[in-house]
Amino acid sequence: MTLTGLFVPLITPFTATGDLAADALERLAHDVLDAGASGIVALGTTGEPATLTGDERRRVLDICATVCRERQVPLIAGTGSNSTADSMASLAGLDARVTAALVVVPYYTRPSAAGVVEHFRSVTAASPVPVLVYNIPYRTGVSLDAESLCRLAELPGVAGFKHAVGGIDAATIAFMSRRPAGTSVLAGDDLFAAPLLALGASGAILASANVAPTPYVDMTAAWRDGSMDRARELGNLLAPLSGALFAEPNPVVVKGVLAAQGRIPSAAVRLPLLPATDAAVTVALAALDSSIAAPV
Repeated sequence: MTLTGLFVPLITPFTATGDLAADALERLAHDVLDAGASGIVALGTTGEPATLTGDERRRVLDICATVCRERQVPLIAGTGSNSTADSMASLAGLDARVTAALVVVPYYTRPSAAGVVEHFRSVTAASPVPVLVYNIPYRTGVSLDAESLCRLAELPGVAGFKHAVGGIDAATIAFMSRRPAGTSVLAGDDLFAAPLLALGASGAILASANVAPTPYVDMTAAWRDGSMDRARELGNLLAPLSGALFAEPNPVVVKGVLAAQGRIPSAAVRLPLLPATDAAVTVALAALDSSIAAPV
């Protein structure tokens, strides 16, 4: 299985009283697909799954699965933890509505690279769907070299990676040149998506696309189709927007912008996150206006 194009990791909208805003979530899912997204990600980091109840996580997954089934597009579901046994149990509960599971490298406990490989060997064996390895060392505390990434790519059941290492480092360049054929690499850092796509990533998972799906769809497609001048132009155009949306912890500014646009009922997040500052939302709205207004 090869995953290509733009996948949007949907925010989880809340009402002003902090309840799950199910109707708004469904509308957002349709909006990004109408804009040309290849699929959606439910319960990714942007969706605040750590602060959702079990019932809320199931409801979010059900809503996203229903939309994806109606639209006949892939659904990626975020799951997994720093416990191998718990990750295996959560993966075993997935069903055929899910195209792939996005499973984070174990965080906080900081296992060795060999431990990470064995973790994924176990969880893929328990998973009824292909697994995407979520490599995000600035959240997990674990940095993987190119050899370890290639070992993970060769595991049965690993379909690819969400690669979000905070830049384009030596390990990334080596891995992109050595990765096994058929391994999907999806750019996961909004600010560095364009250069990773230039290195051959098959697509992207970008939180910024919640607020501006069309230009991010176009940028991803331009790199894939070989329209280099257009791809570079779009990447440069969107960089200030991505920077503004990540000026405060994700997804607080994204939610602030969506609320200001009237697309979700409130900008509410759950502790330990705090709502975005007015200043950050103002800057992001201005960057959004510039990205939409600029000719491409």
